[in-house]
Amino acid sequence: MSWYINAVFYELYLRAFNDSDGDGHGDFTGLRQKLDYLQWLGVDCIWLLPIYPSPLRDDGYDISSFFGIYPTFGFLEDFRMTVQEIHRRDMRIIADLVVNHTSDQHPWFIEARSNKNSPMRDFYVWSDNNERYKDARIIFLDTEVSNWAYDDRTEEFYWHRFYSSQPDLNYDNPGVRQEMINIIKFWMDMGIDGFRVDAVPYLFEREGTSCENLPETHNYLKEMRRFVDLNYPNSVLLGEANQWPSDLRPYFGDSDEFHMCFHFPVMPRLYMALAKGDRTPVVDILAETPEIPDNAQWATFLRNHDELTLEMVTEEDRQFMWDYYASDQRYRLNLGIRRRLAPLMGNDRRKIELLNSLLFTLPGAPVLYYGDEIGMGDDITQPDRNGVRTPMQWSGEANGGFSSAPVDRLYAPAINDPEYGYRSVNVAAQQGDPDSLLHTIRNMIQTRKRLPVLARARLQWLEDLPTNLLCFWRRDDDQTVLALHNLGGEAFTYTLPEGERFRDALDPDEAVGKTVTLPAYSYRWLQQVMD
Repeated sequence: MSWYINAVFYELYLRAFNDSDGDGHGDFTGLRQKLDYLQWLGVDCIWLLPIYPSPLRDDGYDISSFFGIYPTFGFLEDFRMTVQEIHRRDMRIIADLVVNHTSDQHPWFIEARSNKNSPMRDFYVWSDNNERYKDARIIFLDTEVSNWAYDDRTEEFYWHRFYSSQPDLNYDNPGVRQEMINIIKFWMDMGIDGFRVDAVPYLFEREGTSCENLPETHNYLKEMRRFVDLNYPNSVLLGEANQWPSDLRPYFGDSDEFHMCFHFPVMPRLYMALAKGDRTPVVDILAETPEIPDNAQWATFLRNHDELTLEMVTEEDRQFMWDYYASDQRYRLNLGIRRRLAPLMGNDRRKIELLNSLLFTLPGAPVLYYGDEIGMGDDITQPDRNGVRTPMQWSGEANGGFSSAPVDRLYAPAINDPEYGYRSVNVAAQQGDPDSLLHTIRNMIQTRKRLPVLARARLQWLEDLPTNLLCFWRRDDDQTVLALHNLGGEAFTYTLPEGERFRDALDPDEAVGKTVTLPAYSYRWLQQVMD
């Protein structure tokens, strides 16, 4: 089994994680100081959000150089040392690779807009009008009215699928395709174990199409995979494609595109099922999820650095989710909700644990977002998605132990309200409390590692139950687990199959009789005892 099949990933925003030098920004030295914590938690692979030089108009996804480190994070040697320390602890690291666009401050684009005869001109997509590719949707509806932006210097329009400060690269140009391979080589030679590849559906444009999921895009991704497999075996490419399951499947190819893809459609349906007390949304979307190659894996998640996207739901379901989880209009962003897990759950410990239980027992490799393991909150006063990218809360000390800098020098203020503030929610306090959320999540991680059946084994639903019960078997030749989840507000007693014996996988000291009572919003992991 490839290492990523049963790995637990931890998404980490370096700026927010730990500031070692008191400048108000997290850095690589600060990350190295906290690697023991991540090892203790049970993390297998760290996923770093963009670390490259950037004007930070999109928090680092607007890259101005692919071959360096943002100054406050450290130097390339800091990065190399961090990779070595991660590997020394038998963990791995992947980095964000932004393939779709650059910043408008990237030297390529500066050259392209200053000289029409430059070879860099063809690194981007230009037009003398804004009428082309009309069938392509606008992704950032809150901020952009077109996928074309007018450039005063050249009196032409350039193409962008995201912010207008992020011009799209022109993948019809062989030079662009080769440069992206060069970028992959540079960072893989630095020792990383792969990439989370950002925004992959949009690489090529063709008239009369949505400019998404085109055959040309898949052909180039196969080139990328061939290069990685040939030169860096045992690494991983994790694709970010927010698409319907039928459109996601081709991104695995025949084991010749991505090793992993995020399962975006299942994520909002976990929240929908909980809100409705009805397993149907989850059952239905997994029924629509096609089989993937044996050496491939889904990446599953509850929250991340962006809004909780509602693109892959119906209009009716989107309105339901907004009404239920984001009645305050400030919580809404684009086609989603800009809140962390704990506030979405009303800080109800039962529901937070319940969703995490689903994350760890349904098919896929779980991806945790930094701070969710302690139930961090968000800061709705911050613009855009910044409210879910606040400083990590390590202790009850000033700034949550994140930084010794004065508050006005922090890249963003630490959360300091009575419910979610660092005095109430922090790592130090929860590490010292065996009944804390942190210890519960750690126990889930450790238990999952003992149960590789949860990674890729067959899933079989228990159907003859009330709809508020989301229960299923995970079986292979070596292990059998029965995962029980009560999405409703009333307790339910389930009678176990006659003649079979079980142990509580999460709490071996907990007796398992012939029946199991599930209180409201609760869960149990039962491992079948093999004779």
